[in-house]
Amino acid sequence: MSISNSIISKQTFEEILECNESTLEYGLKLREEDVKEIIQVRSEALSKNGRVEFGGGIIKQIITTFCDSPYISQYNYVETIEELIETFYYFKNETMEEIGDNDLINLMKNYFDNQCQGSVELLRYKYLDNIAHNIKYGIKDYLNVDGDEEDYDYE
Repeated sequence: MSISNSIISKQTFEEILECNESTLEYGLKLREEDVKEIIQVRSEALSKNGRVEFGGGIIKQIITTFCDSPYISQYNYVETIEELIETFYYFKNETMEEIGDNDLINLMKNYFDNQCQGSVELLRYKYLDNIAHNIKYGIKDYLNVDGDEEDYDYE
């Protein structure tokens, strides 16, 4: 690891650890080992999806956005955050960058807390898959995941 990568990793580590200040209110806390594991998962997800990222901004944003979810407890916190990170990077590619980072995270949170009732699998394999499909096939109302074809505009 080069010195610049080491500095970036240290900065990312600190940024993620600082999330505890916000998440403690919801009974959620990351230990140093958890943060290292999350950074490793992010690194693997970036590599797997051919992406590059400097800093921990996305991880921090996912943590702070999802920490108030009624479906996340200390028991499933780290695992759920890791799955959401993997899901985020995969769907950034699958949606061909049509959805910005903030919008994708907020969209994920909305589906996760509502239709998916805390199921990352349902989020991935139903809702986000359908959105990615709609974007790839040029469907104007790509957020229409219920298959109401009369609402589709294939132009």
